[in-house]
Amino acid sequence: MEAGASSKATRTVIVPAAGRCALQAPRVQDSRRGSVDRVRAPAPGRAALRATARVRDSVPPAIVPRRPAASGAAAGQVPAPGRVRAAAVAGASAAGDVSDFTGKHGLIVGVANKRSIAWAIAQATARRGARLALTYQGRFEEHVNELSQGLGEPALVLPCDVASDGDIDAVFARIDQEFGGLDFVVHGAAFAQREELSAPFTNTSREGFRVALDISAYSLIALARGAVPLMEKCGGGSILTLTYLGSDRVFPNYNVMGVAKAALESTVRYLAADIGPKNIRVNAVSAGPIKTLAAAGISGFSSILNVYRERAPLRRNVEAAEVAEAAAFLLSDAGKAITGEVLMVDSGFHITGM
Repeated sequence: MEAGASSKATRTVIVPAAGRCALQAPRVQDSRRGSVDRVRAPAPGRAALRATARVRDSVPPAIVPRRPAASGAAAGQVPAPGRVRAAAVAGASAAGDVSDFTGKHGLIVGVANKRSIAWAIAQATARRGARLALTYQGRFEEHVNELSQGLGEPALVLPCDVASDGDIDAVFARIDQEFGGLDFVVHGAAFAQREELSAPFTNTSREGFRVALDISAYSLIALARGAVPLMEKCGGGSILTLTYLGSDRVFPNYNVMGVAKAALESTVRYLAADIGPKNIRVNAVSAGPIKTLAAAGISGFSSILNVYRERAPLRRNVEAAEVAEAAAFLLSDAGKAITGEVLMVDSGFHITGM
């Protein structure tokens, strides 16, 4: 219809090109005034699209320009913002698995033998493509070296006593030399003298308390301090430690280790707040009881296993591989918005009252 063919005013909708501008309010031309006005619209969203539809409906169909039949942005089609967002997420997922560790480098501290939770995490991350550095303490050198041969890619095996700042510095210097950066750290170190666990808690010695807190809690701070510069080279990273419900509840013969775990969990939160601006996350996994070398030092540990089996909602104990899968999630990009968290992996035992 040509302008002036009718006594009624003619309004022509000028359709913007697809893209960001496509979500703006349409321009409306009034032939009687020869001017162009822009109708203010709310921020892009369903309301904006409904407003656009109302303007089009008010114009005679003959003067609304037809869009090409072709599909996509080139055809001028404007998908709903929700669909655009969903498509972007789908595209990101198709581009790569967020739980993939290919090209990533990690440090695993605390492997003692094949029953160690730290070793299960090493297997879970290596299976997803990570290149690892494993540390050993004293007598565990042979065990760790032997285990490292079973990983998909040869691991860097290094000595480290987490009570020694010199050892920790040497580990990160070597990792920097070999890897050039670091994406994640797993802290699985914990220790308390056997006599501190078997004696009444009031008999905890000053030295026993110091050792338990130093190795089980302070070492996480020392490792984080060494890891931060290497993680910054990679644009950020993830630090994970291992804890237990004994930090919050009293378990027989856990004693000073429970106090150490409570300090460890508090350390997780303070570290998360401190190095979060550097895009470094800090979390903990609280696993149910598992027959590890450390658990062997707790008198009556078998009875704890039985109680979990009877009272946990899933009516079973957890396995190291299950804890490792949860740990891999927190270490991966799938958990990139999670920090300062203690993730319970204990068949639900922690929710029960009796």
